[in-house]
Amino acid sequence: MSRGWESKDVESQQAERESRERPSPPPTAQERRRQSLELSLTAAKRDLAAAKHPRHQAMLAEAVRHLKTEIAKLV
Repeated sequence: MSRGWESKDVESQQAERESRERPSPPPTAQERRRQSLELSLTAAKRDLAAAKHPRHQAMLAEAVRHLKTEIAKLV
């Protein structure tokens, strides 16, 4: 018994759906922590660039150093 065009199209659609990549798993706690630290680092750098008072600049520079070391520990 021969199959018509429609069944072949359905088969190709099913094969295509099966061959697609599976969705990536949700990020792990470590990945979420790294992303959070990177966002904090970006904000701290932005604040440091805008800071005028020397003590505030020193505090933000220390925060940037700390965030960089924390990110380095996770990599």
